[in-house]
Amino acid sequence: MRPPMSGFPIAEESLDAAHSRLTAAGALAKLASLNSIELARNCPNAIALLSSVAAAVSGQKSDMPTQLFGLGNLSDLERKLIADVLGEGELAGVIALPGGRAAQVQESVLAGIWRVRIETDAAHEYVEVGAIPEIVRRAATDLTSSVLMIGAAPDGAMNVLPVLAEIRDRALAWRPGMRSQIINFTLLPMSAVDQAFLQQSVGNGPIQLISRGYGTCRVLATGIRNVWSVQFFNAMDTIILDTLEVGGVPTVALAADEDFWDSAERLQEIIKAYFE
Repeated sequence: MRPPMSGFPIAEESLDAAHSRLTAAGALAKLASLNSIELARNCPNAIALLSSVAAAVSGQKSDMPTQLFGLGNLSDLERKLIADVLGEGELAGVIALPGGRAAQVQESVLAGIWRVRIETDAAHEYVEVGAIPEIVRRAATDLTSSVLMIGAAPDGAMNVLPVLAEIRDRALAWRPGMRSQIINFTLLPMSAVDQAFLQQSVGNGPIQLISRGYGTCRVLATGIRNVWSVQFFNAMDTIILDTLEVGGVPTVALAADEDFWDSAERLQEIIKAYFE
């Protein structure tokens, strides 16, 4: 099996975060032990922010621009309350930014509601409502190359040159709104030399996302714009489906319209039950 294409895997604590994530029911149970009057008195900004997020997600669509809600005016207690209510959902990731900075994204237990933090800038933290945080889309466009250079094939190569030519042509032709196209390496005969040369050619990109829904899925941006490595793993951490996806952010990482409807309903239930 071809190993993950990334040369800088997400830290283990990021990969394992979902194992200890708070469920929506867990968030409700945790809040049940707190006094709602005290919460309203001590955390007015957090409650106002959650109400705004609930209103935003109720009208959100997967193809709409995201909506951001800064946490800069919240106290430490209010930030903790936001973290407890939102919890940690199935998808998390790291985006490498210029200047040695990094952004961490974490989907909440309410799909389509994300927490984003820009490392080295403690004040730059916010909640974002949308299919995927905008920083992911921006990095995929701004921090990758539009040109896939194909060098001479090494000795022992079998099929890598036509595969690279197909990837290059599809990536250049793809436009927003078009369907993504998938190249399945699980079925395609590729030698070890082919695999190594393909990885070398497309390179590593700035985005690494991990989804732990039904099994583990790793979504890695390559160094080429519109080209993603999407790999599914079983419980033994063995790749069971290995693909390159040419297009926008892979759908496995995106919240769908039905996710927004469900999350809006659940968040409104939390607000009514514990803050009103």
